Amino acid sequence: MADYYELLGLSHDADLEEIKKRYRKLAFKYHPDRNEGSKEAEELFKQVTEAYEVLCDPEKRSMYDRYGEQGLRGSAGPGGRGGFDPADPRAIFEQMFGAGGFAGFEDLFGAGGARTQRTASRKGKTIRIQVSLTLPEVAHGVKKTLRVSILGKCEPCGGSGAKSGTQPVVCPGCGGAGEKRHVQRSVFGQFVSVQPCQNCHGEGRVIQELCSACRGEGRTRGDEEIEIEVPAGVTAENFLTLRGRGNVGPRGGPRGDIAVLLEIEDDPRFSRDGSDIFHELPITFSQAALGDEVQVPTMEGTAQVTIPVGIQSGDHLNLKELGLPDLNGHVRGDQIIRVVVWTPTDLNAQQEEALGNLRGVETLAPEQIRRRTHRGFWSRVKEAFTGG
Repeated sequence: MADYYELLGLSHDADLEEIKKRYRKLAFKYHPDRNEGSKEAEELFKQVTEAYEVLCDPEKRSMYDRYGEQGLRGSAGPGGRGGFDPADPRAIFEQMFGAGGFAGFEDLFGAGGARTQRTASRKGKTIRIQVSLTLPEVAHGVKKTLRVSILGKCEPCGGSGAKSGTQPVVCPGCGGAGEKRHVQRSVFGQFVSVQPCQNCHGEGRVIQELCSACRGEGRTRGDEEIEIEVPAGVTAENFLTLRGRGNVGPRGGPRGDIAVLLEIEDDPRFSRDGSDIFHELPITFSQAALGDEVQVPTMEGTAQVTIPVGIQSGDHLNLKELGLPDLNGHVRGDQIIRVVVWTPTDLNAQQEEALGNLRGVETLAPEQIRRRTHRGFWSRVKEAFTGG
């Protein structure tokens, strides 16, 4: 696996915020649900997640910086925790190259090394669910209770997969090791390759009588209620991971995760740009010319807004900190109101007379105003924020 920093595109002095930001971007890019089941994307998703979990943990990151991946397995030296015994060369090779690949040169430690019985447990697959959020829920955060179909431990067999009153037995094909070793002789000595045992699929045990409830899987499907807490300020690029809340693995394997994908519903009142929200406010010509006080919707209900005298169509009003919070909750965006002067299309006689009288006394807009109307709305938004 590539260096964790290179994998995330970070320098070795990157801070926690940089790590989180980069991970969110890459996890969104490689998420399997967005890549039509691509195996390559799924593998990259796993790799960036593994890199993130290490680099965002100060203790793990320190071990990784000092000793690399071996430090994370407890192989960095006497202070390492729980990886393998440095005095056992076989364990060293298996840690470095994996139990299913390169096992080392047999003549280094002898062909008669004892095998230990083991039970390989497979983790349950991740469950992916999609949750729709309204813009007000994004603004304030929300707790939701969901009903999810999950594979749980089979009660009659206790998750073993064996018929009640019986137990799985040691695999006769591998003696409980879960693997088969093949020795090849070469000029360099005896080369050993290791493959999972086909009889027990690497578990080291076989079931002689299957549980009738789960047919040997050790798990059955049922509905469970789960509660999720969605923080304020999320986007459709974010997702939540509930660790260890997903499917139970086969025959006593650990639970997988639940990945909650977020979908933000369109709101006819607002459009969104990051933490800022935009609202289009139609007003009449008289309101634009004379000014007025109007009510507008916000994330907090309604707010009274003063329309200044002589406002132009396309101008905007800024409601500070009435937008959406950022995901960290440190700052809040603004609500920007774009004013649109509405032109009536179906006038009654009284309105026609009033506007006819107005036409007799009104003047053309100044040249600088006519030039200004050729600029786009976003140019004026930028101008307002920069003061230019």
